[in-house]
Amino acid sequence: MGPITRRLASLEKGRGWTVFLILTAAFAVGVPLLNAFAPADSALHVPTWVVQLMGKYLCYALLALALDLVWGFAGVLSLGHGAFFALGGYAMGMYLMRGIGDRSVYGNADLPDFMVFLNWKELPWYWWGFDQFWFAALMVVLVPGALAFVFGWLAFRSRITGVYLSIITQAMTYALMLAFFRNEMGFGGNNGLTDFKEILGFDMTADATKVGLYVATVLFLAASYLLCRFIVTSRLGRVLLALRDAESRVRFLGHSVTGAKLFAFTVSAMIAGIAGALYVPQVGIINPSEFSPANSIEVAIWTAVGGRGTLFGPILGALTVNGAKSFFTGVAPEIWLFFLGALFVVVTLFLPKGLLGLAATVKGLRRPTLPTPDTQPSGEKTHA
Repeated sequence: MGPITRRLASLEKGRGWTVFLILTAAFAVGVPLLNAFAPADSALHVPTWVVQLMGKYLCYALLALALDLVWGFAGVLSLGHGAFFALGGYAMGMYLMRGIGDRSVYGNADLPDFMVFLNWKELPWYWWGFDQFWFAALMVVLVPGALAFVFGWLAFRSRITGVYLSIITQAMTYALMLAFFRNEMGFGGNNGLTDFKEILGFDMTADATKVGLYVATVLFLAASYLLCRFIVTSRLGRVLLALRDAESRVRFLGHSVTGAKLFAFTVSAMIAGIAGALYVPQVGIINPSEFSPANSIEVAIWTAVGGRGTLFGPILGALTVNGAKSFFTGVAPEIWLFFLGALFVVVTLFLPKGLLGLAATVKGLRRPTLPTPDTQPSGEKTHA
């Protein structure tokens, strides 16, 4: 059995994704119940701030899952997925800013505060429609998807691969960061978008709203996981794996390499945009720092630590690394970056398959092996 067949066979086993869905349902239902009904002094109580922090980490997990679709299965290492994440966040942030209305500092119902401060006289055309949630939700997926489609079509059609493609994606997100820092772009400049009041009519500061956003994040993570699993176990998924391992052979066989990569890259960008849109109302701000190339590199680290090409591995990696980040930045903030760098080096040198690969190796070592005719003790005979 070849490596591609083995990978697909492992993904097609019902046990793994069934366990994932069970865990998802448990977190979607159990955490809100413990938050609402467990006494505040009980060890089982989950404070609202913890629920909000978990929701933030799950947004990161959704972003890592998006990267795994193109890196783990198509071999396209994108170091610009932070751009798609930030664009989805800005689309949601624009909707939330329009929802402030006359409750803003300057009391202008038509213009956000930063536009009033900069003496803007009217709302720019690209802000039109963001007073409607359906329009903002559409832009959350269309804007990152359109950028990924155009960028991918130009790059893949030109057969740019490997480290060159990674550098170009990083240059893309850096250029967007510089653009969004400019006040004249109309996105809040250095301060970004913040001071949100409500979402879909619900108070952003209410505990129930924060728990609802957490549940929505869990559900979108589960739906995105199932979508990615459907893609990678389909015929297209076999083509993507073949592209990752031997692109020249796939071209020789007559498959559309550009089309397959472009589809995966665009879908991945859309998922990243959704992650950004869920992230913004839970943290309460979006600014150009989300475009930072370092953020995209960190997403690659999460994916590698968990185990790329496994779907569940990047989710585990994002939760593990960010949980460690919260711990170390509280206990010893000066060593956090050293820990992150050391973790990536260790994974690269000793755990090329990530945490999931390590778990599979340990499980294989513990599994008893039955004796075969070649391993029978001397003097014993095998009978037909």
